[in-house]
Amino acid sequence: MFSESDFDTLQQIMEESPEKRELLQRLLESHQMTISAISHEIRNPLTLIYSTLQLISSRHPETASFKYWDQLMKDVEYTNLLLEELSVYNNSDRLNLVRTDSVSFFRTVSLSFAASIADTGIEFTSRIPDHLPEISCDTIKLRQVLLNLLRNARDGVLSPESTGRNIRLDVYELTEDSCPIPSVCVKISDNGCGIPPENLEHIFEPFTTYKPGGTGLGLAIARRIARAHKGSLHAASAPDGLTVFTLTLPV
Repeated sequence: MFSESDFDTLQQIMEESPEKRELLQRLLESHQMTISAISHEIRNPLTLIYSTLQLISSRHPETASFKYWDQLMKDVEYTNLLLEELSVYNNSDRLNLVRTDSVSFFRTVSLSFAASIADTGIEFTSRIPDHLPEISCDTIKLRQVLLNLLRNARDGVLSPESTGRNIRLDVYELTEDSCPIPSVCVKISDNGCGIPPENLEHIFEPFTTYKPGGTGLGLAIARRIARAHKGSLHAASAPDGLTVFTLTLPV
């Protein structure tokens, strides 16, 4: 699988001439089709295996007491999740763009996340102005990015190493005075466990995870979706635990 740096290099080569762009575009499409085919072929028998295990469990309840039964079910569920996220990663740069009211969109995401942490004791603050420029985006995939980042912040502040329980969402406009291209900027910050410096430079790499049960594809998917929107996604984390993810989307 191509890494982020590989995609960056390919993008630079594609900009050199229309012929190179066409050739490499076909190469990338072939690469994506291969991953999709492999994922599909693995998922089908895996689904049958999982269904059979569920059938055995329902007809023989005593299996719940078997020493490795729970772990077997968890392993199959994890593999299925991994295949699903691999498929999402593979298709993360295919967008259905629509003109979107930024204020309404970001406030809806904010309310959705706030409802999900209502009973956790987390203090969540959002600052979304009344006026923002419209953006052209894939609302489903962009919502996925934001909720993924917010859930990561939630996991960070709920971890045993957390220094606090505060999450903040800030949305604001970047004008030509502060940015080459007029953009909407989204910052998600938390004062949870933080990210060690040695891990920070690797968190967007596929299959890199420092979280138990994680697939290592969540942030890789988020960055690919951001770049497909011609935007960017960056992370910073201070020793005191303050972590900030910054998503920039062109207007």
